[in-house]
Order: sequence, then structure tokens, then C-alpha cells
Amino acid sequence: MKVSYRYQKLVVIFLIGGWIFTASGCAKNLVRQQISLQAYPIATDVVTTLQRTIVPGTKPATEIHLMELAKYQALGYGSWTFGAPLEALKRTDIMPAFYNDAKVIKKVRLLKFFTISDIHITDKESPAQLIYLQRLHPTLSVGASVYSGIMLFTTQVLDAAVQTINALHKKESFDFGISLGDTCNSTQYNELRWYIDVLDGKVIIPSSGAHLGAGNIDYQRSFQAVGLDKTIPWYQTLGNHDHFWMGSLPVNDFLRQSYVSDTVLATGDLLSNPTKINTPDYYMGVLDGTTIYGDIKFAGPVVDFKHPPRIVADPNRRSLKRDAWIKEFFNTSTKPVGHGFNLTKANNGFACYSFIPKSTVPLKVIVLDDTQREDDGSADIHGHGFLDQARWDWLKKELADGDAAGELMIIAAHIPLDVEVTAPNSEMGWWTDPKNAVTLLDLVTELQSHPNLLLWVSGHRHLNTVKAFISPDPVNAPEKGFWQVETSSLRDFPQQFRIFQIYLNSDNTISILTTNVDPAVKAGSLAARSRSYAIATEQIVGADIYNFNPTHDSTIKPMPTASYNAELFKQLTPAMQKKLKTMRL
Repeated sequence: MKVSYRYQKLVVIFLIGGWIFTASGCAKNLVRQQISLQAYPIATDVVTTLQRTIVPGTKPATEIHLMELAKYQALGYGSWTFGAPLEALKRTDIMPAFYNDAKVIKKVRLLKFFTISDIHITDKESPAQLIYLQRLHPTLSVGASVYSGIMLFTTQVLDAAVQTINALHKKESFDFGISLGDTCNSTQYNELRWYIDVLDGKVIIPSSGAHLGAGNIDYQRSFQAVGLDKTIPWYQTLGNHDHFWMGSLPVNDFLRQSYVSDTVLATGDLLSNPTKINTPDYYMGVLDGTTIYGDIKFAGPVVDFKHPPRIVADPNRRSLKRDAWIKEFFNTSTKPVGHGFNLTKANNGFACYSFIPKSTVPLKVIVLDDTQREDDGSADIHGHGFLDQARWDWLKKELADGDAAGELMIIAAHIPLDVEVTAPNSEMGWWTDPKNAVTLLDLVTELQSHPNLLLWVSGHRHLNTVKAFISPDPVNAPEKGFWQVETSSLRDFPQQFRIFQIYLNSDNTISILTTNVDPAVKAGSLAARSRSYAIATEQIVGADIYNFNPTHDSTIKPMPTASYNAELFKQLTPAMQKKLKTMRL
């Protein structure tokens, strides 16, 4: 048989700085493999905030700009010490007025799980970012979401958190874990793959394009992720950053092309006017992987550049639509395949599903996509709570089915309820556009009509608040109350995840013990440097993450060291009490 070739390849293999490079004469793709892959072990003393806390140092007197990373340590920015334990406060806000928990014993643990949220895995070399906006608005806390030194280490921080979860799992096992959204910073394929691959324990190449500095800059080097313990099933929630550009705007054709372009994005000051997306006023810049502090380059007014700033394009930076984003979770080596999206219609972008985590416990987790739609007509930043008619109908049916089956219920959603003023006065409040199928008031009313609902867990705001939704009839039907618990970001300080332990008490009430956990970073590691940069960011920008409460809700308490631990009590219906009493739990 005669074999014909359309072309021939010239393959050259050469060694530079511990790396093997393969260059092809017919393609621009660069394939590389590090000879000795580095791993990043965590500290050996793995504890929760019930044992000790992270206490940031006092803000230094010398004012500096967020981008001046080289000055942080010398001036005292980002310093911290270990502090006292943070007790779990007993909260009975939604219980009957006469309730006394003094003699209550946690009799049976029904469930233990962890939540992680807002990891914001970031391709720091992507041309489609908004880095320069931080220079235009240096005193606004929102600036830290478009630029901070933490962007250098997002994969390494996730790896440290995963190892911490594994260590805690060995002490006392988790039934499952759930990620509450914003896994990606800006919808990119490579960001999502880094996220899934860290959890799967794959080799991570945390750079893109020309892979600048990959052979000699620490945060650019490939590393071997440890991966989540294979015995822990984990599930996924959709966040606004997972399907909106920078979590803010639908990805139109102009933006979609900018992701895979060789030219740095030029746009307007979107924080002042979101409609300026097509106004080429400023080049937004990228981070320089050849520098130890990831210096910003190719950023500034367009008029200051003689030629458009160019970088090496990378098809792996492509923006994923909802259905493509969901389908990536089927390309995994951890369980379950699909990570929850196997339980829904993954081919149409519908990101809601439910599951029973433990067959012996009548408890259902309802995973709800409450992010905005791409076609909802909003010209504002797309960070609001929203349900279209299909999702609203689905949620009501899931709640009704849970009642009929005699199941306790937990709702996991990216965006929390009633912790921000309603839109358009807030970037995170419940969206008031007519295309939203339900108002905030009607949604809360519906939730309170299902007394088996224990908890709404969420991320989004990068905070650790706890809020009580008290029953509309606290005297005669206290069981209609439920709790809401937010989990902070793994990107921004305090860089924590949460543990939830649900107990049946001796008096047939429920206790929900919720505890913050700091990743057990090893001194001198990249994750430790990220913690320092995260603290410095808060010190420089001045965001009030300890007392943030724009609705002045009396059930939302101050967060010492930005953390909040609690034991949350919940009254059960007589029917649910009887069912649990007769079960072998």
C-alpha cells in the first residue's frame, strides 16, 4: 500500500532550563514537559478556625499602590500571625422564643460536607482582561477583582485547599463536597481545565500563550497537583464568572474574538459606564510572566502606543458557552463523572439538578443556577440574582417533591438572597427586570412555605456571613424559618472554605455546625505568598470585609478576622421528627 503525506514535519527537540521543548515546523503549538515536576506540600498541622485563626497585621502607615508588590514585605503589607480560636456561636434566631439549647445533645450526625467558592482560576496572560481598570479606580474595592497580585497563584492556592480537605477527610470523612461557582475568572477553557485538573490531580501548566517564564519563574512553573481524595464525590454550581466575560457582560462576537486574539484588548472605563465596551480608550494589559512580581505590561491609554501591543495568541483561551462549560465536567477522573451535571440536561445549558448525598438519610441537595441569562436585556454588570421561568418552575417542583417525599432540603446556589439592596442600586442584589420570573419577596415566601428547607448555601460576595430567614409565623410555625450561609472566596482574603456538619439533636431539632477553614499553607510556598498578597490587597484597597452589611440585617453579625463559625438550630415539623425518630440513622 502506498501512503501519501500532505506535508512533512520538522521536529526539533531541545533542552532549556530543565524543560523539554518540541517545536514543529508546520505548527505554532509548543508542546512541553518538565523533567522533574514540582509538587507543593502543605503544612503538617491541619486545623480549622475552631482551633486557631489568621490575624492580619495592622495596616502600614506608608500608602502604596496595589501594583507595587515589590514593596509589600519591606513596608509591612501582608503580614499576619496565628490568633485565638474562633468559637461556634449558638444561633437560635429561627427557633421558638422559649427554646433553650442548654441541655441539647447532638445525637446523630446526618451529613458532613464542604463548600468551596469563588476560586477565580485566572489566566493572567489572557489579552481579554480588565487590569487597567484598577489603575483608573485605585481606591475602589471592585478594583481588586480585576487586578491584584493574587492572580499569580490561583491554581496553587486551590491545590493547597484540596490537600487541606484531604487531610481533614482522613481525620473524619466527608460525605461530599460542592463548589459554589466562579471557578473561572472569565469563562476561558484553559481556566476551567486548570480547575478540574487540580481537583483530578493532573499536571498543571499555569501559563498560556508563549508560556513566558515557564522555565525560571516560580508561579509559571508546571507542577503536579495532588488531587481530591477519590473517595469524596464533588459537585459543581454555575457562577456568573463562569459564563459572563469577567463575570460582568455577555460574551458577544467582539469579546469572543478578543480571547483568542494576539492583540491586547482595548476598551473604555466600564466601571464608570458599562456601555463603553466598544470604545477603544485604554489597552487593558496583561501580566508579564518573565518577572517575579508579574509586572503589568501593555496597559494604558491607546494614544500612548505607536502600535497595538501584541502577544502570542492561544486557542485554549477561548470563551466557553454554558453548554460547553458544563460538558467539560464529564472529562474528569474524579467522581461523579459530570459532577452533578450528569443529573440534568447538560446539552442545553440548564445548570440545575438535585441529588441525595447519603442513601440512609432523607436529605436532598438542590443545586440551583440563580445567575442572570445572557439575553435578559440587562446593560448593568451581570452579578444579580435571577431565575427565568424554567428555573423557577423547576425549583418549585423540587421543593414540592421534597416535601412529598419527606426529605430535608438544602439549596446550593451561587448568589445569596437578601444581603444586598435590590437592583439597580446594587451590583449583587436580586434583579428587578420583568424578565426575572420571580421577585425576591415571592421567592422568600415560597421558600418559607417548605418547612423541610434547612439551609441556602452560596458564594459570590467573597464573604462568610450567616443570615436568618425567620418564619413569617414564628409562634405557631417556627419550622418555616431557614438559614443562609455564605462561603468566602479562595482567591481573596480570607481565602477559606467551609465545613458543614448536620446533626439530629436529642430534642429532635437540627443543629448545623458550620466552620471556616484556612488552607494549611506551608511557609515559603506560593500559596503562602498568595495569602500575604490577599491580606495586603485588603489593607491597600480598604474593603470592609469584617462588618459588611449593606441591608443592616440584625441577624448578620460582625466577622472577626473575616471568619464566622456557628451552630445553627432548626425546628422540624412533627412529621419530620417522627420520620427521623423511627429511622435507623
